[in-house]
Amino acid sequence: MSFLDKLKTLKSRHAELSALLGQPETMADSEQFTRLSKEYSDLDPVVEAFDAFQKMEAEKAEAELMASDPDSDQEMRQMAKEELESIKDQVAKSWHHLQIMLLPKDPNENKNVILEIRAGTGGDEAGLFSGDLFRMYNRYAETQNWKVEILSSSPTALGGFKEVVAMVTGKGAFAALKFESGVHRVQRVPTTEAGGRIHTSACTVAILPEADEVDIKINEKEDLRIDVFRASGPGGQSVNTTDSAIRITHIPSGLVVICQDEKSQLKNKAQALKVLKARLYDQEQQAADDERSQERRGQVGSGDRSERIRTYNFPQNRVTDHRINLTLHKLDSIIQGDLDEMIAALTTQNQADQLAQLGNQ
Repeated sequence: MSFLDKLKTLKSRHAELSALLGQPETMADSEQFTRLSKEYSDLDPVVEAFDAFQKMEAEKAEAELMASDPDSDQEMRQMAKEELESIKDQVAKSWHHLQIMLLPKDPNENKNVILEIRAGTGGDEAGLFSGDLFRMYNRYAETQNWKVEILSSSPTALGGFKEVVAMVTGKGAFAALKFESGVHRVQRVPTTEAGGRIHTSACTVAILPEADEVDIKINEKEDLRIDVFRASGPGGQSVNTTDSAIRITHIPSGLVVICQDEKSQLKNKAQALKVLKARLYDQEQQAADDERSQERRGQVGSGDRSERIRTYNFPQNRVTDHRINLTLHKLDSIIQGDLDEMIAALTTQNQADQLAQLGNQ
């Protein structure tokens, strides 16, 4: 089915739903009425955009007739030609917008995010860079009015993190951050470097959608081994006098989650379960995506956390995203959370990849 045929079908369904919602028997069935109302409201913006597109198409046809009308004077034909060029541009933009609206929706689009950052190669400098990345995402979250809550962390003595896991809560969090998964590389002169040499370090970022209860079912008695122990800080320094830290092992998969940031054992357990469910959900999705396509989630969002996706070069104030060959010379503002341009470019490229794949089918 072509895009145009799909749009016509959706418009017919919208009209059908409008008629159904006005029938007394539909209004009497609250469950059916709620379901049909949601479908109707979901179709509203598509039908509205399609109506606007069809109106522009009619205006374009009228302008084409005027521009080629031999009975019109030259001045009128010239005005029609100028108007036609403007309408053609509007029609093209409207058509592209409609195509984007018809792309398959990511079921996780509006979910909250489990953000995981781990120091990789580079020792202390990698730990410091982990802290920089966490603060970068934290500041970006502030601009989006999202809430960030640390679930688990392993701070380093210099103020960075060996690992930090946080919950990012807010509308559109996963949609905006989902392309951040992968290896982030930093090139800069460490503060501990007396010779002024540039070092290269790396951190791994994972963006996982929070799993709902319906997404992942866990039998705690059979599937989990839960250990409690005393929390500790950097260098083994005790930060807790009770056994409040939690280690959860998911026996079927072997996944292990540790949470020790809260003083309450119950809170640590609840947070560890959130992280565990998100990781299990992510595993299931990756397995399902791999079955469907070798090019899982397209070139931009492969989700492979061993893939180097971005380089932050401090001496040149440069950030390069290697997946879309985008270089921005404003590292200073990006590291402060100014991620809008980068995220918009990644989203646009992903949409273009999806459209190309649909066109090839």
